[in-house]
Amino acid sequence: MLTTAIVVVQILASLALLFLILMHSGKGGGLSDMFGGSVGSAAAGSTVVEKNLDRITVTVAVLFAFTNLVLILRLQ
Repeated sequence: MLTTAIVVVQILASLALLFLILMHSGKGGGLSDMFGGSVGSAAAGSTVVEKNLDRITVTVAVLFAFTNLVLILRLQ
């Protein structure tokens, strides 16, 4: 039962990571340009939205890594 719950959290974290990484603006724009418009290359990394997006992405990545470790330890 616990393993199933961890797998569900793992899948949700992986989908969230996929979405969050695609939302970041890269050198040539990205999916974030479709939703938020172009901010400009000089101010692209300094907006509050971009900083919050970075924080959320790092948090979800840590959650993904933690669930990986838990699953490895439980399935041994």
